[in-house]
Amino acid sequence: MTNGGKIALVTGASRGLGRNMAIALARKGVDVIGTYHSNKTEAEATATAIAAFGRKATMFPLDTGDVARFSAFAADLKQALAVQWGRANFDYLVNNAGIGVHKPFAETSEADFDRLVNIHLKGVFFLTQTLLPLIADGGRIVNVSSGLTRFALPGYAAYAAMKGAIEVLTRYLAKELGPRGIAVNTIAPGAIETDFGGGTVRDNREVNAFIASVTALGRPGLPDDIGPAVASLLTEDNRWINAQRIEISGGMLI
Repeated sequence: MTNGGKIALVTGASRGLGRNMAIALARKGVDVIGTYHSNKTEAEATATAIAAFGRKATMFPLDTGDVARFSAFAADLKQALAVQWGRANFDYLVNNAGIGVHKPFAETSEADFDRLVNIHLKGVFFLTQTLLPLIADGGRIVNVSSGLTRFALPGYAAYAAMKGAIEVLTRYLAKELGPRGIAVNTIAPGAIETDFGGGTVRDNREVNAFIASVTALGRPGLPDDIGPAVASLLTEDNRWINAQRIEISGGMLI
């Protein structure tokens, strides 16, 4: 099923899961507005891949941990919507941008903690709030969590705590935005072979083998396991799914 005429905003669209989500949405007939932190070349490569499917794409630099920048970003976004699409709003928001911090609880610094809060919790909270006037009634929001909120692996206490907060926030957003017909869900990927966290899952053979050994389907995840699932969640086929945490992990640690 296609989503012709729809527009999605995907944060962190220049690489990894964000790029895969953006391209999967383009395959479904959705135009994409992406954000990237600093790598304009990679962002432009994502836009080129989207254009190959005949969809419009535009990329904005944005530090999703810098709340003070959000009002200016929303103004730029509003102008782009008007100029490029002749619209005052967009349909889907995917809060994907993030970083990984892998440190034992006892060694996690306040600076580490604050950085994670700013990007994974405060940033998601206030970016979504700032963009609410630009999200179409009947639209959808997908927040990205982690399998680490269900199972615990050493070194991810702070990261997983932020993602746990996002899962709670998702339910509250679903409740409060319901009157506008906006559905809000969380996806929780398991371990995925990307460059996230230094590419450990992809490049470390021991880590890769361990994940395969504790996953029911016998391998780590791939970006192509996540992007199409997100795109599917945003289609009309799934219009009645709301306020849910959907783990996409191949059955990791069950």
